Amino acid sequence: MTTISNNEKTVLVTGGSGFIAVHCILQLLNAGFRVKTTVRSLTREPEVRAMLKEGGVDAGDRLSFITAELGSDANWNEAVADCIYVIHVASPTPLNEYKHEDEMIIPAREGVLRVLRAARDAGVKRVVLTSAIGAVVYGHKPQTAPYTEQDWTVITGNTPAYQKSKTLAERAAWEFIEKEGGTLELSVVNPVGVLGPVLGTDYSHSIHFLQNLMEGKMAGNPKVNSSYVDVRDVADLHLRAMIDPAAKGQRFIATAGESIWMVEVAKILKQNIGALAEKVSVKELPNTLVRMAALKNPMAKAIIPFLGVVMNTTNQKAVSMLGWSPRSTEEAIVATAESLIRLGIVK
Repeated sequence: MTTISNNEKTVLVTGGSGFIAVHCILQLLNAGFRVKTTVRSLTREPEVRAMLKEGGVDAGDRLSFITAELGSDANWNEAVADCIYVIHVASPTPLNEYKHEDEMIIPAREGVLRVLRAARDAGVKRVVLTSAIGAVVYGHKPQTAPYTEQDWTVITGNTPAYQKSKTLAERAAWEFIEKEGGTLELSVVNPVGVLGPVLGTDYSHSIHFLQNLMEGKMAGNPKVNSSYVDVRDVADLHLRAMIDPAAKGQRFIATAGESIWMVEVAKILKQNIGALAEKVSVKELPNTLVRMAALKNPMAKAIIPFLGVVMNTTNQKAVSMLGWSPRSTEEAIVATAESLIRLGIVK
């Protein structure tokens, strides 16, 4: 995405070591912005700079780092100082095992509000919040029509804790803007399963699934339906939501296109990466087998609510309103696999 005369404009990207955040930093630097980013520890700085170099950018002094955590007020005022925009990507890590769902919900909600307060008080123009498709598609009755930005996850006792945390955090953000935001603007991006070029060892949960497939760690594919999107397009949508006046007060689903079943992902790998997909299984696992595995396996247990459920989404709002043009699902899958091979993560 091209932007001009941004040399004096500084953008804060939170959670700078994360997969989406690094790609956002890459595109901001390429568009001429200066970037500040938060990390939990400054020991992550060399790793982030190395990932940016893998992506083709030597950030130099156009990128600076500051320590800040979502669970603490420390340093957030300094982080947002002199920034015209904030891209808030940082989010608590999903927990597979927890005693109470509040272990995920409270940090997610309070972290968003902490960043929004600091941004408002510093006179930031707009915050772009990275939410998730988890705040859109869960808890509904089965439907064939694609989910849109008008849909919100229905919070019930059966809604998984991570999806509940993303929903409540985004709801809290919109409520804050309405009641306490002052002149601060908000836009939200809701990515589906994020794939695309890996630049280091920090990448999305969707990519771990591809990695497991390529390494032969999956005997077959659960009957789970998902939409996918390339991380480069997710970053591009964040930048569009950041600068386009039309994006003020809007949420945008970041999806490459129609949802597909996991077994279709496996087949795309088989068709496109040849011998390197030798270990990929194209079998579909019966639901009963997955339910049996869930008795002992937390990862299997987590997908039980999604077995056989169509999770189709549409990108028409981002395409028509912001001129967004994402790569295809197949391109995203292949780019992911190629990067895992290139970096030696999958041999």
